[in-house]
Amino acid sequence: MAKDLQGYLRTMLLLFCVTQELRVWAINTAVEGPSLGQPGDPALLAGGRVKRGWVWNQFFVVEEYTGTEPLYVGKIHSDSDEGDGSIKYTISGEGAGTIFLIDEITGDIHATERLDREQKTFYTLRAQARDRQTDQLLEPESEFIIKVQDINDSEPRFLEGPYIGSVAELSPIGTSVMQVMASDADDPTYGSSARVVYSVLEGEQHFTVDSKTGVIRTAVADLDRETQDRYEVVIRATDMAGQLGGLSGSTTVTIVVTDVNDNPPRFPQKMYQFSIVETAPVGAAIGRVKAEDSDVGENTDMTYQVKDEEGVEMFKVTTDSNTQEAVITVQKPLDYESKKVHTVVVEALNKFVDPRFVDLGTFRDQTIVRVSVLDVDEPPEFHPPSNLLEVQEDAHVGSVVGVVTALDPDTANRPVRYAIDRSTDTERIFDIDANTGAIVTGKMLDRETAGWHNITVLAMEADNHSQVSRASLRIRILDVNDNPPELATPYEAAVCEDAKPGQLIQTISVVDRDEPQSGHRFYFTLAPEATNNHHFSLLDIKDNTAAVHTQRMGFNRQEQDVFLLPILVVDSGPPALSSTGTLTIRVCGCDSSGAIQSCNSTAYVVSATLSPGALIALLVCVLILVVLVLLILTLKRHHKSHLTAEDDEDMRDNVIKYNDEGGGEQDTEAYDMSALRSLYDFSEIKSSDGGGGPEEGVPSRNPASELHALPQWVQSPDLDFSVFRDYISRKVEQADEDLSVPPYDSFQTYAFEGSDSPVPSLSSINSRSSGSEQDFSYLGGWGPRFRQLAALYAGRRGEEGSEES
Repeated sequence: MAKDLQGYLRTMLLLFCVTQELRVWAINTAVEGPSLGQPGDPALLAGGRVKRGWVWNQFFVVEEYTGTEPLYVGKIHSDSDEGDGSIKYTISGEGAGTIFLIDEITGDIHATERLDREQKTFYTLRAQARDRQTDQLLEPESEFIIKVQDINDSEPRFLEGPYIGSVAELSPIGTSVMQVMASDADDPTYGSSARVVYSVLEGEQHFTVDSKTGVIRTAVADLDRETQDRYEVVIRATDMAGQLGGLSGSTTVTIVVTDVNDNPPRFPQKMYQFSIVETAPVGAAIGRVKAEDSDVGENTDMTYQVKDEEGVEMFKVTTDSNTQEAVITVQKPLDYESKKVHTVVVEALNKFVDPRFVDLGTFRDQTIVRVSVLDVDEPPEFHPPSNLLEVQEDAHVGSVVGVVTALDPDTANRPVRYAIDRSTDTERIFDIDANTGAIVTGKMLDRETAGWHNITVLAMEADNHSQVSRASLRIRILDVNDNPPELATPYEAAVCEDAKPGQLIQTISVVDRDEPQSGHRFYFTLAPEATNNHHFSLLDIKDNTAAVHTQRMGFNRQEQDVFLLPILVVDSGPPALSSTGTLTIRVCGCDSSGAIQSCNSTAYVVSATLSPGALIALLVCVLILVVLVLLILTLKRHHKSHLTAEDDEDMRDNVIKYNDEGGGEQDTEAYDMSALRSLYDFSEIKSSDGGGGPEEGVPSRNPASELHALPQWVQSPDLDFSVFRDYISRKVEQADEDLSVPPYDSFQTYAFEGSDSPVPSLSSINSRSSGSEQDFSYLGGWGPRFRQLAALYAGRRGEEGSEES
């Protein structure tokens, strides 16, 4: 093929050269002909010069020239050139001097390089003709174009690849898949170099391509994705319209065959076997089966169902949407003893069926699933399942209430033992026979106390107590007429003094704790002891109530203010029981309209005017008031004791006041000074006296007498009153810091006097240090009661005088 192509190119090049030579000959002939300007022609210029001009045709140069010599392009020529070499030709512009060279004398232009039209299709240049001697322009500069002549040197190329298309399987012949396009860089306006045709190199058994448009179509109608889901088709594009010598290019097109639902589901096996214990709960999974489908995507979605009646009753099939598996579950409790093996027919069918392929067959499949039930040791079962028993309330202890029966469902049929769950019968009202299951009464029954009993009976295997079943029993206690009827309440009625005969004063009703099946029916009559009663009458209304009416005109409460009317009430039995109740009737004063004003009984008035609820509320209020009063008194007492405890620490409240007169001079024990000094400790003062005791020669005194006699207080002159100062300062600080009390002085009694007092001091505190300035002789004139005092001070004065002497 390469040699044929080279020969073709050489032939084309030769033809082109011949064509160019013919064109040059035609140009020269035209130049030398009568078209040149001659003297005298109208073409002569006004200055007498002949009009001159360029002479050339279109220039062409063939591309991809492979010769060793420069390629002749053409000749530029001026009509003023006489061939004597006096004119110099030059060119400028694109490629001038490099690609294109010109002969300055002849004007011949040659191409020195290999050109490629696909890179540049033409070159624009300018030509000049100058006088070789004077270098003056003989012709105005003129522009000309050299076109690159195309040859078929570019093969078609597929620029949009890679190509991937798709087509549905089983598509009819001629179904369009996709379109491919190739482009050729050659000149489409020159020859057939750019005319491309398409063909299939590989894959023509299944696909075709349109030679002009490049559209790929199916060639067969039996494309099957399950057999082959992908095809690689090679498409070739050839220029020169497919003629000999044309160039070609190829590309590979990937065609994917998409799926359609043309395959039904198929079970890999025609039978599956599973096993499950008989105690499996409803909803327990037995196993999974799956039908295979060669399709993909949603075409494989399927549903499963049970086809046989037995399987529909006992089992249920659901579809796992993730795995497309059939999940078989228990729908009804299984029993090994009833049936050991179950056979289930499971059917799988496609969820989405394409109607175009219905004729291919049914899109469903069936399989058989055998489920084997495994035997387990089961607890006994109660038969029958009724849970209601009845017994008369007057039944004797040990009476049979009923019998429960339980059987071992296993094939071994082991013996069963019975018991009562004592958490449901804590009072042991019932017992059960462990072997027979007979339930008997253990205590006397009373329907009025408990009309129903709920107990749980246990049934277990005799040799395996872990296998236990339970049954709840409801025992109804049937009523027996063992309670007499009674008046609903202790009725009390009132009748006006001016009541008329036949006036209704009270309607009574009764209650009966019994509940006969036919309903209550009560009969009313006056008790035998009231047969002589002429004041009131009793009327049985026949609806289990009775009415009491007056039987005479007017009553006098001064004569009798209370009437007691005994009423006999009898029920319908059997046996008929009766009781007597008393109706209390009070005679009251009424106004003209019949409203009660007053009755002789205060208690009745209170009860008539105040309801029991009001009385209770009144009593509660009184009780609350009493509690509040007691609480206030307690708080006051507590507060008083608290104040007393605080006042014990206050010096000003420790002053003891006496309103009685002293005992006179002989009474030396009337007042004890130690009471005033109880808050202070004078032990230090007394101990300081021990160092400076009585002087020698001075008879000692009794310290107690010195403390009791104020004028004879002879403690040490160096008294320490810091304890008083500290106490006063502490009280002042407390008063200053406590903002909740008024600012009163916290201490008013002082143990010493201040200095510079204009009044002579009467205190004996400094009497020892004051010497003998004071004269107590005037005490002798105060009477016999102060005689002893005068003697004491006079004696003291004598002692001091002797000491001084």
